[in-house]
Amino acid sequence: MSVMETFDRTFPDGFLWGAATASYQIEGATTEDGRGRSIWDTFSAVPGKVAGGDTGEVACDHYHRVPEDVALMRDLGLDAYRFSIAWPRILPDGTGTPNPAGLAFYDRLVDELRGAGIRPVVTLYHWDLPQALDDRGGWLSRDVAGWFTDYAAVVVDALGDRVTHWTTLNEPWCSSVLSYSIGAHAPGHEDPLEGLVAAHHLMLAHGTAVPVIRDRCAGAEVSITLNPTQVWGPDDGDELDADAVRRADNVFNGLFFGPIFHGAYPDGMLDDTAHLTDHAFIRDGDLATISAPLDTLGVNNYFPTRVRAARDGEDGRNPMPGCDGVVETAPRPPLTAMGWEQSPESHRLILERSARESGLPLYITENGSAWDDTVSDDGRVHDPERVAYLHDHLGAVADAIDHGVDVRGYFAWSLLDNFEWAYGYGKRFGIVHVDYDTQVRTVKDSGLEYARIIAAHRAGRAPEPAARS
Repeated sequence: MSVMETFDRTFPDGFLWGAATASYQIEGATTEDGRGRSIWDTFSAVPGKVAGGDTGEVACDHYHRVPEDVALMRDLGLDAYRFSIAWPRILPDGTGTPNPAGLAFYDRLVDELRGAGIRPVVTLYHWDLPQALDDRGGWLSRDVAGWFTDYAAVVVDALGDRVTHWTTLNEPWCSSVLSYSIGAHAPGHEDPLEGLVAAHHLMLAHGTAVPVIRDRCAGAEVSITLNPTQVWGPDDGDELDADAVRRADNVFNGLFFGPIFHGAYPDGMLDDTAHLTDHAFIRDGDLATISAPLDTLGVNNYFPTRVRAARDGEDGRNPMPGCDGVVETAPRPPLTAMGWEQSPESHRLILERSARESGLPLYITENGSAWDDTVSDDGRVHDPERVAYLHDHLGAVADAIDHGVDVRGYFAWSLLDNFEWAYGYGKRFGIVHVDYDTQVRTVKDSGLEYARIIAAHRAGRAPEPAARS
């Protein structure tokens, strides 16, 4: 390989360096120790829903490999590890009596992390709703706010003596619009109205749980993680294109920024969706509950979105609520293996907007890139594209900080290659390679580079140029 591009940016004292995962993507053991079925178990079993017919049944076998995986984190020098709790592992039926074995697993994980000097950062919901609750309406049922809050109370009671960083939901846009309107994620519905209802109930569950988490955990730092995206129209766009950008931005960003941080849906969104519903699912007092004060905001960001208005005679059907006539246009190169546009500028812009909208300190709770990684003859995984992506996007974070944004940490997505939802095991995001046949872990060049950056930060200096490899 050639010499890696030098990364010489510095970050504030106390900046938190971490990596992130999600329960269904890495744990495996989907039928062990009393775990109930989740909507992703059901969705993955439907032919054609997941590439290659893959499921999370084994995944990275993290359930049986916690000591090994925590040792990897320690060797990388991570300050923190962001992971999610599998709701069906804690409450197999979604409600009722907790499963002692499920609680014991996360109890061991937290203790292992703390013993390695790594801060546990817990996400309560990363998309694996118990199937028993989906059978009762799932996120389309208003009762889900109570179900989620009761579940949150169980987890906080069990771990809150050692965990203070709590995230209610991960990327509720994916749990609502992507899952209930577009149908690409579990439970795979395709109804514009359902995405809107699910989004409201997700936010209601979040807001209902926030004070309960605070009451049960002294010193709790409570957050939600959103996945906002910079929405751009054509360079030579007209008024129709500007309106397409507005409507797309409302669904991608304002749908959550508005209720959570401003106590109102964004301008025009209710009018844009009036043909779908009278919005009776929004009840008096809901927005006050949803906008419960938070301590920080988690931001997951990977790429920008480009849209334009449909033209005469063009099929402008769009499954997102209020977005008929909005056409998503092709990303601009360079692209990742996911076909996602690489844009450090959009990363900086969305961090700046997230800070303005929320008025809160930020954590980048996910950021990373997928590439077609293989183990080379020398036993290493050379991933120069991911190293370059890491440099560019950390540089954008440093730029945002220079522009006054209070960014307090960065979590690389992902610690491990894993089950990448509807893409199955065909897309690799990890800074650690996983051989799914043998479960052997190999730290990639990007992981080594991340460790080098962390070590330099800890030593109070800019990273030195990387050696040849």
